[in-house]
Amino acid sequence: MIRPFLHTQNNGLRVVCVEMPHLHAAELAIYVKVGGRNDPPGREGLSHFLEHILFRGTADYASSLAIETAFEAVGGAPNAATDAESTCYYSRVHPDHVRHGLEIFASMLLRPLLEGIEVEQRIIAEEAREDLNEQGDEVNPDTITSRLLWPRHPLGMPTIGTLKSIAAIDRADLATHLQRYYVPSSTVVVVAGPVRSHEIFAAASVVFDGWCGATAPPTPMVTKRNTTPQIRFVRDSDSQVNLQLSFLGFPRNDQHFMAVRLLRRILAGGGSSRLHLRLREELGIVYSVDGAVGAYDETGCLTFDLSTAPANLPQAIEVTLDELRRMADEPITAAELDRFRQSYIFDLDYSRDSAYEMGVRYGWGELVGVKRNIEEDQEEARHITAEILQETARTLFAPQNLNLVAVGPYKTGMKKTARGLIERYAERF
Repeated sequence: MIRPFLHTQNNGLRVVCVEMPHLHAAELAIYVKVGGRNDPPGREGLSHFLEHILFRGTADYASSLAIETAFEAVGGAPNAATDAESTCYYSRVHPDHVRHGLEIFASMLLRPLLEGIEVEQRIIAEEAREDLNEQGDEVNPDTITSRLLWPRHPLGMPTIGTLKSIAAIDRADLATHLQRYYVPSSTVVVVAGPVRSHEIFAAASVVFDGWCGATAPPTPMVTKRNTTPQIRFVRDSDSQVNLQLSFLGFPRNDQHFMAVRLLRRILAGGGSSRLHLRLREELGIVYSVDGAVGAYDETGCLTFDLSTAPANLPQAIEVTLDELRRMADEPITAAELDRFRQSYIFDLDYSRDSAYEMGVRYGWGELVGVKRNIEEDQEEARHITAEILQETARTLFAPQNLNLVAVGPYKTGMKKTARGLIERYAERF
């Protein structure tokens, strides 16, 4: 059994070590509990912007090149990611040089120069433009759907920000955000690989000695929800329409969460999933269909994505809704449930071979309060029954939770057709 070792320093910094002696590389990551939902109004994208700026140089490494080459010297290649609730800095490093990797990341977080802001603004603006059409309209289905799921809330805003908010960010904004949220009590350091926990804890105690900071401000919580289905159609020049159906769901610690994970697999989790079989193998109107679970402190969603020719859009909507309703109306067979459940259990077993996945499970999990080992997830999955899945589907796929987004060259009248299909779905549900 792989299990994490946890040490909390006097300043509140949590250090997690996952000993995996059979490996030859270590994964180092630092998670900070700050993301898009913490961005102040008018400064959307600030958390993401700060993540970029920390690579621009520190008191010890004068430039992004200096940081990059320092990591290369210890077998690493640094990267980072910002989502709605967290920011992660990570790199693979040679197990003999973990402390040096910690020192480089510590320099970025604690002693950044906060320079190169204008250049970074141009870079991030170019990234943001990838989600806009020629008229400047948002065409990223994820962002459009988020606005529907969580209207007038930071979770509904793009993590990258808008062109206007990106242009407004200045050095003072970055310095304030760094001071407020980059505090040890909101940070988790995790190392997974052929390392020893006592050595990692000792190194972290030295590297992060003297780091202090007040408790981060509280996160604005979602308090409102839609009571009717939401629809958005956005025109874009393409050969296909990108269709997204997203259902407002459960927080990450909700009792239904394991059932939601299995529902995603049953409906859109591979070649034998229901939507794949109907939409691709039977009807031939999509190349692929994907499902994704979103989960936050107090809310969540289950989303299905597919692309199809404009003429096939009504059929794609109708068939997808029919399959979701069938999931809620009819208990899954024992054979189908066993197949998908066992596949999930096997995937959990496979994750034991990945230092990266163990770092996410035990590092990110520590940050957000999801402290579960593989065996606990496997045991919970074994106890999911057809009745539990059906009850979860009836709650999750209720019409008022539905948000439908279509982006592409849709034909006149299709929005009305989609609304009619949703009304029929609601009547039959």
